[in-house]
Amino acid sequence: MIRRANKPDKIILEEGNAMKKLVRSALAAAMLASTALVGSSASAQSMTAPPNPEANACQRACLEGYVNKYLDAMAAHKVDPALFAAHVRFTENGVELPFGNEGLWATASGVGKYKFYVPDIETQQVAFIGTVLESASSSASGPARAPDLVAIALRLRIVDGKITEVEQIANRPDRPLGPPSANAAPANGLGAPGANIEAMGAPYASFLTAVPEKERRSRADLIRVANYYFDAIQRNTGHGYYPFTDDCLRHENGTVTAAPPDAQNPNRKGCKAQLETSLIGAVTTIRDRRFVAVDRERGIVFAFGFFDHRSIDWTWELGELFKINGEKISRVEALILRGPYGMNSGWSTYEQTRSEQPQDIR
Repeated sequence: MIRRANKPDKIILEEGNAMKKLVRSALAAAMLASTALVGSSASAQSMTAPPNPEANACQRACLEGYVNKYLDAMAAHKVDPALFAAHVRFTENGVELPFGNEGLWATASGVGKYKFYVPDIETQQVAFIGTVLESASSSASGPARAPDLVAIALRLRIVDGKITEVEQIANRPDRPLGPPSANAAPANGLGAPGANIEAMGAPYASFLTAVPEKERRSRADLIRVANYYFDAIQRNTGHGYYPFTDDCLRHENGTVTAAPPDAQNPNRKGCKAQLETSLIGAVTTIRDRRFVAVDRERGIVFAFGFFDHRSIDWTWELGELFKINGEKISRVEALILRGPYGMNSGWSTYEQTRSEQPQDIR
């Protein structure tokens, strides 16, 4: 009887041990899952946290140096494998071209003096507005002209110490075909972007001023405020949200197109007043808004995009940068190039090309 009594006890004991093992296994699994969640959460937080300035070896001066090396290489028509990846993706004015012998790479002859860098330490990209010299012909088979200044908006991506992507807008002066005439007036206004930008000498001092560290905005906030500019101009009604400082100044192709009135320009309008009283409905849509470089230290955002004018059937391709002060825009500098209606960048999908939503290009 004792043996009969012990068998159920043994079974009960074994079942109890099995249950304890099951519970321990479940607890261990729960702890592992909890650890994984914490790690995942921490990883997600690190992705949204402000970038650590020491995280990338190539800082401001390093990224700016890549622009200088790139421009020198283009002027010399030399693709140095120490500077460029084996396969570089290259576009000029929205068209993908072979790298090293097409576009400005075939005709550049020097580097201009105006240089405006927008380094993005977090993404290891750098944007730029500046000038280069180009030696072009007077016709398809004619003699060479004297070198002209060409305005350039540029984006480079750096991976493992080498340039892997080049995106540039080359805005050349209006050039008549045929032999140059002694009586021909030089290109001017928006038709002479290189000469106009060169004449600016250097970026405004406020562009180069660092924002106090405690006042620096997040990457997302800077893009959000810059994108207000595009929202304000697109299908403008005169009653939109216009987040500009009172002293806001805008340059397009080196020409002042919005600024507070002064003694020499009493009828000029500032950035906000201009949109409240003019440019009503002028821009049908602003699309493919690609924010490609964010300089948190100086509060500057650089974007590529397209302004469509359906009523006159043309599109402006542009590289544009914004100086952000708090929740307002204080300076705008743009390089704009007229192109065929509906053109694209060569970097976006069809859906992105047609979209009016901002894209943070990382």
